[in-house]
Amino acid sequence: MTDPSPAPREDHYDVTGSGPVLLVVPGGAGHPMGLEPMTDVLSGRFTVVTYDPLGLAHGRLGLPVADQRVADWSEGARRVLDAVVDDGAPAHVLGMSSGGIAALDLLARHPGRVGRVIAHEPPSVAVLPDGERQRRLLLRQVGHPAPGDGEPASPLDIFRARVVGPFTAYTPDLEALRAHAGRLTLAAGRDSRGELPHRTAVFLAERTGGGFAGFPGGHLGVLEHPQEFARRVAEVLDGPGGGQVAGPRGHLQES
Repeated sequence: MTDPSPAPREDHYDVTGSGPVLLVVPGGAGHPMGLEPMTDVLSGRFTVVTYDPLGLAHGRLGLPVADQRVADWSEGARRVLDAVVDDGAPAHVLGMSSGGIAALDLLARHPGRVGRVIAHEPPSVAVLPDGERQRRLLLRQVGHPAPGDGEPASPLDIFRARVVGPFTAYTPDLEALRAHAGRLTLAAGRDSRGELPHRTAVFLAERTGGGFAGFPGGHLGVLEHPQEFARRVAEVLDGPGGGQVAGPRGHLQES
């Protein structure tokens, strides 16, 4: 008797608005809490698809969570795009913090699946010349718990216990990103100059040849200034090189 096939993986996301597809990958542990003021503005221009990689806003908060892998988030994002845009046409992507790391990985792995990518302060600390030292400092600052400290019970706990360690250790594929630099914008908050995520965004823009854009607020600018943040997203996507992107269910529209 053969074992039954594993159940298909369930991906969690919400869709609002109409127009070209914009996939949003939240930061932290991927819980989209607090993003509605931004997505409400963007949904007037885009079909906003908000990805929830761990399903924390879809009934899975409180269930066990394994250490997270960047590739799992980016592959999940690709599956979400496959579900929303059924002909494989490209869609825009906005990733913030840990979601920005996933957005970089998605562009590197599946460049034909995305149009323009905005990665806001992705803390890919390992890519920096002093990355290992900076990672140790960062993990101490966020209170990264030791193994065996108990099951994380909140999005912040999950981020500290399961996300920040492996995600800051991730090194983007710079060669792959350079090949698609014309569609990549690294973004950083105007109020976070001198902070580690801002430094990482600048470094990645320089090393990949991608664009760089200042955004309102600091690392959490999307929560601090959601309307202004949304307008800045639209400005970047409307900039030179926007080209064609996918509408819902694969209908191409001009950005």
